[in-house]
Amino acid sequence: MSWQQLHLQCSQDKVELAEALFYEEGAVSIILEDAGDEPLFEPLPGEEPLWGDVVMTAIFDTNSDDRFAGTDFEGMASRIAAEVGATRFWTTRLDDKDWSREWMVHYQPVQCAGNLWIVPEWLDAPDPTAINLILDPGLAFGTGYHATTRLCLDWLSAQDLTDKIVIDYGCGSGVLGVAALLLGAKAVFAVDIDPQAILATTQNAKLNGVADRLTVFLPTEFSDYQKSHQLQADTITANILAKPLIEFAPYFNSLLKNGGSIVLAGLISNQTQSVIDAYTPYFTLDDAFNYKHTDDHHWHRLSGIKK
Repeated sequence: MSWQQLHLQCSQDKVELAEALFYEEGAVSIILEDAGDEPLFEPLPGEEPLWGDVVMTAIFDTNSDDRFAGTDFEGMASRIAAEVGATRFWTTRLDDKDWSREWMVHYQPVQCAGNLWIVPEWLDAPDPTAINLILDPGLAFGTGYHATTRLCLDWLSAQDLTDKIVIDYGCGSGVLGVAALLLGAKAVFAVDIDPQAILATTQNAKLNGVADRLTVFLPTEFSDYQKSHQLQADTITANILAKPLIEFAPYFNSLLKNGGSIVLAGLISNQTQSVIDAYTPYFTLDDAFNYKHTDDHHWHRLSGIKK
């Protein structure tokens, strides 16, 4: 089985028209990609930013939809390309695969700071004597490859987490919380708004034999639990985005013991000062610059100690 794909490259202002034309012709899905190398960062509320020059791929189900029998897809692509002023167009066939697992072929074990490795569940650990975090992210964020995750993992590897209580807020796949437990933490409380994250974190805790020390919550559930148990942590990890990090500054302060530590990630360069300003009343932030670059120079990390 295969699917028919029609591709064209057009300017941002023609994307909406091209989408409408493809859907009129029966496309079941449309993918938008950057035609150049233009980064898009966290949008403001209500914004849906696009690149200036876009490659659009329209997918047609030629397997089960008889109306496409004998369709001239090359001619269709040419006609729509002309209507939107596309700079180029082409067609391809897409072989049917197990798309839910196809991404697995792109991942290999990755070494973090110290002796910590992230090892995909379907592969063998390169160093069986290392601290190996076995991971299947499923549909949740957090493979260990993204720069923001790596920044937090490097920071965790440098901490003494022995017998510490850790809150992983915005846990995604649970990679940070599970890593904390493998590095010696006594208990982790993981929180996320996404039910897929709850599922992935629970599964990854089981994979690593730490499920008895990790508890997963939706935010309202965690708030109720924290209040009823008067829970305060030794460490908080929060790899989310700048806007919620700013809003959570006083809340995170209330969740930490005096002298507790915090690490924040998901920040780009022009957001760091706003986050620094939000946390300075509550935390003594680390080092003179208060952030750390990654190789791509986009993502930064903040860490500090509760005053």
